[in-house]
Amino acid sequence: MERSASLAEYGVRRVFITLIAFICTLVAVMNITAANVAFNEMRGNIGASLDELSWITTAYVLAYIAIAPFCSWLSGKLGNKTYLTIALALFVVSSFLCGNATSITTLVVFRFLQGLGGGAMLVLSHIMILESWPRQRQTTAQAFFILGVLGGIKLAAPFCGYITDNYSWPYLFFANILVGILLCILVVVFVKNRPYKQREDWLGTIMFSIGAACLYLALVRGQEDAWLKSPFIIVLLLSGLVGLIVFIRSELQWINPQGENGLLRNVSLRNALIVAFVAALCVSASSFTMVLPPRLNAHLIHISPLLVILCITAIMALITFLIEEKNALKYVLSAGALLLVIYNCMVYRQPLENSTSSYIYSFLAAHILAIICLSVSVITLVFSKLEEKEIRQGIRMYHLVMLLGLALGFALFSASYKPPVTDQTGFSAQLDLKDPLVQHALKDGTRSLSEIRFLAAVNRAHDAQVGAGYVNLILFMITAAILLIGIPIVVHRMKNKAQKHKK
Repeated sequence: MERSASLAEYGVRRVFITLIAFICTLVAVMNITAANVAFNEMRGNIGASLDELSWITTAYVLAYIAIAPFCSWLSGKLGNKTYLTIALALFVVSSFLCGNATSITTLVVFRFLQGLGGGAMLVLSHIMILESWPRQRQTTAQAFFILGVLGGIKLAAPFCGYITDNYSWPYLFFANILVGILLCILVVVFVKNRPYKQREDWLGTIMFSIGAACLYLALVRGQEDAWLKSPFIIVLLLSGLVGLIVFIRSELQWINPQGENGLLRNVSLRNALIVAFVAALCVSASSFTMVLPPRLNAHLIHISPLLVILCITAIMALITFLIEEKNALKYVLSAGALLLVIYNCMVYRQPLENSTSSYIYSFLAAHILAIICLSVSVITLVFSKLEEKEIRQGIRMYHLVMLLGLALGFALFSASYKPPVTDQTGFSAQLDLKDPLVQHALKDGTRSLSEIRFLAAVNRAHDAQVGAGYVNLILFMITAAILLIGIPIVVHRMKNKAQKHKK
């Protein structure tokens, strides 16, 4: 179904809408881990422990998960311009409040408010990009969104590190104020309000929000609280599972007054979301299958993030061309999964401490290429069969499925590692701030405290990265990545058989 002329934009307006969406995505993603680089400074200023400071990041992501299911309805009710302006205003005000917070409690509360604005910015940016580009250029539109996400991840550490080193941690939040005001002006000038009537399955939407938030919190806090030994984690897991089951059941049974079915009845979307979940899980878990030697970390610090982003942009342009012009979606998806298999095989084959720098750089390149191929192909697969009126609902499902996949990937890897008896408190104990790995990870700012604590435990117990849990997880990753290759092939053959049967 072609996008109607009333939605697709052309010329200067589409350029600015794409630019607005790209910057909103970049800023929202950067702020997820913005505070990580300043945890040491915050400890002294607001008198909080590292475990308490970890809630600064968790609160932001929880707010994003909580607001994402409602963004499609709110943007339809208020219009993209009005709702995005409100989200930006909330983001700017809460950033100012975060910078002036004097206690960990107020900072976490203000970060939650900031996450409500940042989460809405992220979802609305995705909506605006897809609606402003014609359907035949959908992959190009998705590439801009993915570039904003990857750019935000890559730029967060150096940008926030520079601010922390030259100013102080409150300026991490104050930096959002000017950007937010400029974005508000651009939104008012270039974005149009297009309110539309949308019947919402409120039971499913509310349970989706609650279930996803509970599951995410259980997955990221599980290792801190000893997983099923903690009643808090058990309650979160049960609440999350009940919420998602109710949502799925409600979505499958729901029919709106126009006689339209719930979106999960779309078989193509269900299959695509499964692929997206497995891909997110694999990418997340594979990010922890290595602890780089200190000698290599020193070299990586000096690589310009802008150069990396330019390389990513060039690769994404090539992938976009292959998908749009050569209809090579299934081949790009399979190539990404194959690269992930190669990456995990390389890590499994040779411990990093015994590897040369060129060998390590080669599988780092394979990992980056795998992430780019999977990101662009999976997001295109999810939205390729959706009609225009289904895109907003599809976006909220895509965002939460990817977040849960990323969280489960880390949880799976941390649970698979069994520290020695003498180090059973490795996850819950305070971090050793003199550990070079911990110092580098805190300075880098791209990992949460749970991830840093886990990697430090692995590094202490396994200098050469060995251990049954670690090896088993890598083998699982290889198997899961192979499944990613097989899924599109099986789906393609099933479609061909169905078409032949109809004939």
